[in-house]
Amino acid sequence: MEAKNKSLVGKTAIVTGGASGIGAAIAHTFIQHGAAVWVLDREHESATQLAKTLPTDCGNCSFIQCDVSDFAATHAALGKVPESLDILINNAGISHIGSIADTNEQDLDRLYEVNVKGLYNVTHAALSKLQAGDGGSIVNMASVAATSGIAERFAYSMSKGAVLAMTRSIARDYVQDGIRCNAISPGRIHTPFVDNYLQKHYPGQEKEMFAKLAATQPIGRMGTPMEVAAMALYLCSPEAAFITGANFALDGGFNGLKI
Repeated sequence: MEAKNKSLVGKTAIVTGGASGIGAAIAHTFIQHGAAVWVLDREHESATQLAKTLPTDCGNCSFIQCDVSDFAATHAALGKVPESLDILINNAGISHIGSIADTNEQDLDRLYEVNVKGLYNVTHAALSKLQAGDGGSIVNMASVAATSGIAERFAYSMSKGAVLAMTRSIARDYVQDGIRCNAISPGRIHTPFVDNYLQKHYPGQEKEMFAKLAATQPIGRMGTPMEVAAMALYLCSPEAAFITGANFALDGGFNGLKI
């Protein structure tokens, strides 16, 4: 399989949480377009499964097992990556279901450690490598929960609101270095997380509940990981060179078409 186009040929990218779901789709898409991709993820088994699906004659992929919530471990992992970096995709994240009353201190701390501090840890470690290049692109994975009140998503919404704030701050501070920083805010995307959630909470009703969740998007379905990957590809391509500090809703009309 040849690279689909030359937009990422010669580029080096890091994708956190890249072993499954949206992250795996991004890694796969970037490799198809010629990039050398470094996947950071806690899950070695998922990375092994990902490796079996990747194209072998476009870009290439390397895996580093890493918990992004650990500052020292993250800096050590980034030490294995080439000194000049072009793209950073901060995708690693976890979710939590519950109102503030249903969120204990440990829940809140864990969401902060992964979704907020994890983004800080990776970006802090990668910054000098992005500055060493010809300018680079950072894409942070936010959520519609950052800008819309969603029931039972207190801690998750908090963490994704912080992602948006950090995105704009990074974009402002490093625009003179040629580093662009943008966010993608997906709505419901059909990933293994959705399937596992339905199996756990609605055994025997998975099909019915899946349809109910899909219907919350005005467009009438959930998004796909590859649709998110396509947006990430655009934001990291030369065609997006005039875009920084922006948030792109990829939500099937969830925020824009509410009645």
